[in-house]
Amino acid sequence: MKAIRVHAHGGPEAMKAEDCPTPHPGDGQALVRIEASGVNFIDIYQRMGLYKVPLPFTPGNEGAGTVAETGGSVSEVVPGDRVAYAGAIGSYAEYAVVPAWRLVKIPKGIEPKTAAAVMLQGMTAHYLSHATYPLRPGDTCVVHAAAGGVGLLLVQMAKRRGARVIGTVSTSEKAELARQAGADEVVLYATHDFEAETRRMTGGKGVQVVYDSVGASTFEKSLGCLAPRGYLVLYGQASGPVPSFDPQILNARGGLFLTRPSLVHYTATREELTERANDLFGWISRGELKVRIGGEFPLAEAGEAHRRLAGRGTTGKLVLLL
Repeated sequence: MKAIRVHAHGGPEAMKAEDCPTPHPGDGQALVRIEASGVNFIDIYQRMGLYKVPLPFTPGNEGAGTVAETGGSVSEVVPGDRVAYAGAIGSYAEYAVVPAWRLVKIPKGIEPKTAAAVMLQGMTAHYLSHATYPLRPGDTCVVHAAAGGVGLLLVQMAKRRGARVIGTVSTSEKAELARQAGADEVVLYATHDFEAETRRMTGGKGVQVVYDSVGASTFEKSLGCLAPRGYLVLYGQASGPVPSFDPQILNARGGLFLTRPSLVHYTATREELTERANDLFGWISRGELKVRIGGEFPLAEAGEAHRRLAGRGTTGKLVLLL
């Protein structure tokens, strides 16, 4: 089978297309013939060595396709099922072995590329808005990178829960996409101070929660956007990791909360996983959640997909099609 392999940490050029043996599933596993693979920042972090993965490895933490074979003790799926998953590495390949409990069946009418585009980022938006800080009617939130893959989905989910949404973006084109997703106000952070704008838009009160996937370059001002006892939910580091800081800052600014979650913490059981995924697929099937695919690449161009994503010039989701 064809697969992308990383033998040494580095830039996009570290990913090489190679011929590899097709793996076989063991107990509790399924072999999935991959039709689409989602491209995510975690793939970049793993490729660079920021998140440690034993070398060599096949990148990709999200995919969709068809079950080709199952190992022993598998009851969740059977060969021929159309499935999608997130949280198992190795989807930049024609075949991937995945823990069967992580596989979710794709409903009729949803394409594999849509399923692959929504599993990791969609469930991330779901846990952020429904669990880490469960938004309530009357809440106001800031969503950074509001026109990105998670951002567009998170804006829609925040509006479903009755919140007011302030999105931050880098261009007027992205601002329009964020507004189309439901953002009430949008700040172009390249030309406007989003902290000052957020304070102005809230009459100086601040917001209940900031959902921050950017990290180092937004962290200080994200704290400054919060109302007393507000939540800074730091779920990514697109601009780099946040430096160490004195937790006393949280007290001084109003008894603030800081959390650094990840999807694995919110899909720890099959019940929680399927609940989130089924919500997503239900909303998509009914036309209540729009999934924007911002770019499609063949497997061999995985490096270019990483360059586009790292450049932060993309909107929506990037996928590899096999």
